[in-house]
Amino acid sequence: MAKRSAIENNKRKVKLVKAYAGRRARLKAIANDKSLSIEEQFEARLKLAQLPRNSAQIRVRNRCEISGRPRAFYRKLKMSRIALRELGSRGLVPGLVKSSW
Repeated sequence: MAKRSAIENNKRKVKLVKAYAGRRARLKAIANDKSLSIEEQFEARLKLAQLPRNSAQIRVRNRCEISGRPRAFYRKLKMSRIALRELGSRGLVPGLVKSSW
């Protein structure tokens, strides 16, 4: 199990990303639009830099929904390999068979 504080920090970042997603997308579109003047693009970049750092999608860490583990994360299932194996052994994941020989 991951530290509770790390899990909570990540949840806070996810909330910030959702809150600022529209604003960040608009500013990025303006900053990358080559048809606008350089001053307008620069102004958009300055406004983008004033947004909270944790509102950037890149700062969110993929974590297991069950254990909070940050590594060996399967995106499709939103869980770590260890949690997947545990649930598979109990027969809670449809179509998953734990091999043994």
